[in-house]
Amino acid sequence: MRFVLFLAGVGMLLGMGGGLRAQEVATPPPGNAQRGKQIFQSYGCYECHGREAQGGAGTGPRLAPHPMPFDTLAKYVRQPTGEMPPYTSKVVSDRDLADIYAFLSAQPQPPQAKSIPALND
Repeated sequence: MRFVLFLAGVGMLLGMGGGLRAQEVATPPPGNAQRGKQIFQSYGCYECHGREAQGGAGTGPRLAPHPMPFDTLAKYVRQPTGEMPPYTSKVVSDRDLADIYAFLSAQPQPPQAKSIPALND
């Protein structure tokens, strides 16, 4: 019985984005991708995550083109567990975060390696 309860709890956490309410994950707030790109640049996010949020070796992870759920991103930005400095709402407003998220979501999928001639010679 304990095992069944444990599995149910794990399933609930995984299904709800680590404890986030389903409605929070389903609909990110509207944002302006152009403004988000400017904010991403001005706050120096690109220094670790790359200009297009593609990530980099030994720096910040890839954030785009398929960003994590908005609430997960917002929680991490506000209270990071890694080497990233915290960006409180006094530094980056919720609107700024929504715009950054719109920028991340607007990034195109990178081309497949087989479509790049130099990688297939």
